[in-house]
Amino acid sequence: MSEGGFDRVAAFYDPLSRLVFGQALQQAQQRALDALPPGHPYVLIIGGGSGRVLLELLARRPNARVLYVEASPMMLVKSRATLLQHAPRHAGQVEFRLGTQASLQPTESFDAIVTFFFLDLFGPAELAAVLAPLAAARRPGAPWLLADFRPARRLWQRALLGAMYGFFRLTTGISAWQLPPLHAELARLGLYPAQQTLFYGEMVEATVFREAAPPAAGRT
Repeated sequence: MSEGGFDRVAAFYDPLSRLVFGQALQQAQQRALDALPPGHPYVLIIGGGSGRVLLELLARRPNARVLYVEASPMMLVKSRATLLQHAPRHAGQVEFRLGTQASLQPTESFDAIVTFFFLDLFGPAELAAVLAPLAAARRPGAPWLLADFRPARRLWQRALLGAMYGFFRLTTGISAWQLPPLHAELARLGLYPAQQTLFYGEMVEATVFREAAPPAAGRT
């Protein structure tokens, strides 16, 4: 995926997602954020899009500090504007950084990693390289919060996912052409689902990954 590829869809990304999925994507993000560590966590959000997730996070953890990494300059501008418009008192708690996982510094570490509808953008060959620096920046015991799509179980889901990947490959240059094996790659890092909630006909998941023996994820 080329840096800045999502500039082409920044203006209509959120309305398009609501048109197709209603509130399901937002609800998945909200559910995952409920597992944020208490107190004053230092949180990494990567690929956060237009910034609505910032408002949800700060509503739950008003004392959090956040590093917000985004590869699209236009999405980064929208994120900063969203924060300043709706929660300006928190502006000093958020660092906005234009870049990718490669822009993380070796000395940076976080109490939670947030990847919402981000890891699905990468093909299997690229995914491991994306995950490695994120895992290295994760403090021991820090939850990895995932909101994303799941492998299609029904014909209409396969059609919808296929259309989505075709659209975003054309408009943004993402490398993926189908959902990568997210759970399997996170398991390689020693992370397993500790909590999971499914949405939109079980097509969308909110999952909290932690270090543990692989349990049977509870669904609600």
